[in-house]
Amino acid sequence: MKLMMRETLIRKLRNGQYRIYSRKVDPSTGKRRNLGTFATREEAACHEREIQYFKHRH
Repeated sequence: MKLMMRETLIRKLRNGQYRIYSRKVDPSTGKRRNLGTFATREEAACHEREIQYFKHRH
């Protein structure tokens, strides 16, 4: 079984929301890029799939 490497991270914030971060570190700031904040993990995962779709379509 082949595992797919995701290129984003979903983390839970102190206020209970979930934020998507890029895996790559931004060279100018030295931090990960914020790709959106969502109320639920399901919303964040749905948006992550949308991001991956638009990144890899031809």
